[in-house]
Amino acid sequence: MPRPIQALIDLSALEHNLSVVRRHAPHSRVMAVIKADAYGHGLLRAAEALARADGFAMLELDAAVRLREAGYRQVILLLEGFFDPDELALIEQYHLSAVIHHSEQLAMLSASRLRGELSVFLKLNTGMNRLGFTPEEFPAVLETLKAHPAVKQITLMTHFASADEPCRNDSIGVQLQRFNAVANGRHLPRSLANSAAILRFPETHADWVRPGIMLYGASPFMDTAASELDLLPAMTVLSKIIAVQTLKAGDGVGYGHTFRTSRSMRVGVVAGGYADGYPRHAPTGTPVMVNGKRTRVVGRISMDMLHVDLSEIGDAGVGSPVTLWGKGMPVDEVAQSAGTVSYELLCALAPRMQKLT
Repeated sequence: MPRPIQALIDLSALEHNLSVVRRHAPHSRVMAVIKADAYGHGLLRAAEALARADGFAMLELDAAVRLREAGYRQVILLLEGFFDPDELALIEQYHLSAVIHHSEQLAMLSASRLRGELSVFLKLNTGMNRLGFTPEEFPAVLETLKAHPAVKQITLMTHFASADEPCRNDSIGVQLQRFNAVANGRHLPRSLANSAAILRFPETHADWVRPGIMLYGASPFMDTAASELDLLPAMTVLSKIIAVQTLKAGDGVGYGHTFRTSRSMRVGVVAGGYADGYPRHAPTGTPVMVNGKRTRVVGRISMDMLHVDLSEIGDAGVGSPVTLWGKGMPVDEVAQSAGTVSYELLCALAPRMQKLT
């Protein structure tokens, strides 16, 4: 019998969340972001559920090739472009699109002997200060790309630094203004909006939107629950209680006894720890669900196990079901309690975690 912890991937939730994107950006094409093994959900599994997207975006060239070989004909965009001139041959062979964001890539492309029809996304740095050409560099780079015989399509793009902030701030307007200052009059397709901008800033939708976290049923906002946005969790991590301890007042729990009981209580030991992808830094009080009832984690997270408070769940015992996050236990709540973000939890599942649909 396998160890009783697994991640259930809900394909219908992915499909539903894609429909939410369409509802918010009805006039834009959708580039579903499936980088990092589709945020831990499984590349081909997620692509199947998101097959109605107009395109897919990722970082990994080998993953893009897998997607093409699986029969997907949509636009497939490499979000960090290429890192070596040799990769250009595969990009051409598999009809992939690539982001161009620095001069070395431009030099590699200029020196190449590509003869195909290459689609590039030219990235403008409007204030994120991570990737992209400055507004001053932009005109010359654009002319270089236009002159390359293999470049047949150019899309202009940028990325917002704080579209997920709780209150609207000037940074979105400033970045959009910078983008428009160089993009207006060019008559080229545009791509700006991530999940947060899709939901809150319709003026950024343009030709392509690039949803990521919202496709997987988590909220991009600290102040708004996913359920309020009509998003459904696509991943539910389930386990079971494998032991129960009845403790006296003053007893310590787990490594370092970071939690001590103030009264007699029952604690359950759950199969699941940081080697499975549960955050080691999750403190006492992190929410969890046992037998369909909310309770809390107590003590320090171990490599393979964690403790939960059974004080108010009298019917819980060995074999009782536990939801670490997902349906009934939002991943955003768990992440916030652990001082991190849902992105990290979804992407951090260990290879030993069994994933089922």
